[in-house]
Amino acid sequence: MDFNFSDEQNMLRDTVAKFVQNQYDFDTRRKITRSDSGWRADYWKVMAEELGILGAPFAEDHGGLGGGAIDNMIVMEEFGKGLVIEPYLGTVVIGGGFLKHGGGQQAESLIGSIIAGEAVFAFAYAEPQGRYNLADLTTTAKKDGAGFVLNGRKAVVVGAPWATHLVVSARTSGAQRDAGGVTLFVVPADAAGVTRRDYPTVDGLRASEIQFDQVKLGADAVIGELDGGLPLLERVTDEAIAALCAEATGVMRRMHETTLDYARQRKQFGAPIASFQVLQHRMVDMFMNVEQAVSMTYMATLKLGDPAAERMKAVSAAKVQIGKGCKFVGQSAIQIHGGMGMTDELAVGHYFKRATMIEGLFGSVDHHLRRYEGLSLGEAA
Repeated sequence: MDFNFSDEQNMLRDTVAKFVQNQYDFDTRRKITRSDSGWRADYWKVMAEELGILGAPFAEDHGGLGGGAIDNMIVMEEFGKGLVIEPYLGTVVIGGGFLKHGGGQQAESLIGSIIAGEAVFAFAYAEPQGRYNLADLTTTAKKDGAGFVLNGRKAVVVGAPWATHLVVSARTSGAQRDAGGVTLFVVPADAAGVTRRDYPTVDGLRASEIQFDQVKLGADAVIGELDGGLPLLERVTDEAIAALCAEATGVMRRMHETTLDYARQRKQFGAPIASFQVLQHRMVDMFMNVEQAVSMTYMATLKLGDPAAERMKAVSAAKVQIGKGCKFVGQSAIQIHGGMGMTDELAVGHYFKRATMIEGLFGSVDHHLRRYEGLSLGEAA
């Protein structure tokens, strides 16, 4: 299998890497996370207007660069190396993914707004009782003339404080956990009846608890098929997981590199600790975990266009490897650095926090092991 990148993809990687290196050093990131807004809207504009990053995975007909999932993987890996805060995952990968695959009356204009840096999306899918079951929904959207009335609550909506639009999963028919009866909606973040409780997350991002109280939506708010949105929801979530895995490889690689540099400088008994054989073995194991994670991420990304069962198996396998790798590489990095590794002044602690959050996003290791097993045995995931 050919894992070589095209010239255009290499140029995209160079562009993103230079932006992260020149504009997103560790001190700058710390200032961003401590600011009132928690992100840099001007950086978002730079990504859109000067660098064209936000158009990377969209068709040229929409004003994009004509790329796809591999381009998302490249961007997310480089963003992981810099712990970039700005909501590329929620807006371009997830919001853009729903609009590309699901269509709808607003799709064309909203994709153009994403590419221009004007529309920012957040994914409101998780509910307190749902765990990782995408179909377990108490949020409802009931028919109201030609439109709908949305009621319910969504938890830990990452990036919601910055969003202009929300993608919301809701039940339009059936019982709480039925596969049928799930519908996806685009909801303006400032719509009447939408209330938020914003808070910072442990890894420096911002999230919200969102309440929908009699939110009126037009028929054009529907993305994809009415009552048949679960396959689309699963597809875009798998694409998000693959992109998240790519971010994790960047995070893990930076933790390994930082630990290696520290071990070469830190001395005990008159010698750099990098010369101690037991730590050499540990850092080799860290390197192997990073490389395995990269390979699994590439495979999952290449299989996103395969039939649903094969796609889901590949994505779950990658998420399991990423989850285990994040834990091993992160804990090893902190152990070699010692207690100072978790202080706010050292970058490695911030990478560890992001790696820890990635472990649980869109499904834990145990969840994806169960999903992989069920798919392998031909059972419902």
